[in-house]
Amino acid sequence: MKNKPYTLLVGVDFSELADRALHEAFAQASQRADAEVHVLCVLPVVGEDPGYAISTLGEKPLLDTEIHRLSVHVELQREKFRLEHPDARLGSPVVSHLFIGAAADGLVELASELGADLILIGTHNRTGFGRLFLGSVAEGTVRKARCPVLVIPAPAEPDAEVVIAPPCAECVQTRLTTAGKEFWCPQHSERHSRRHTYHQSDRSSKDANFPLVFR
Repeated sequence: MKNKPYTLLVGVDFSELADRALHEAFAQASQRADAEVHVLCVLPVVGEDPGYAISTLGEKPLLDTEIHRLSVHVELQREKFRLEHPDARLGSPVVSHLFIGAAADGLVELASELGADLILIGTHNRTGFGRLFLGSVAEGTVRKARCPVLVIPAPAEPDAEVVIAPPCAECVQTRLTTAGKEFWCPQHSERHSRRHTYHQSDRSSKDANFPLVFR
């Protein structure tokens, strides 16, 4: 009796984030001789009878336009993966699925029917209200799934560069001419006097545990 293949299920919505999850599925499949990749695209409900329209690549699809679009996209991404990873062995079968309904429901239902070993899904690095909406599919999938779910985050965004203004030339000159007794020029003295508190300190002994004495 043939053993069940290691089944990977990926949620795809044609976004870059979903493609990251798809490439991760290809990477994991390339490391197994018995892997099988299933790709699910969810369409909004247009009637009262949601369900699947399933097609293996190469067969005549149901919902021709959408399944063709999905199949082409998957093949383009698989070819892109091959070009980026020429040493990867990616001979695993790929099956495209459409589901009409809620995305999280479609993923967990199909995963159950396939006996999936892993669900992969991309998501934004968002918090607050952004997470509630953009992360709802990932959250719902993790909560409802009966198999492990791998959430692929968006690439880390570089920290915004902090632009620090140069010091006020007049303030610098004030500190020089007053030997540090005054810090700010007339223009800035009023603003800074309300926001800063200064402490003068002297060293009492370099050998003491607390060498600074505040006066």
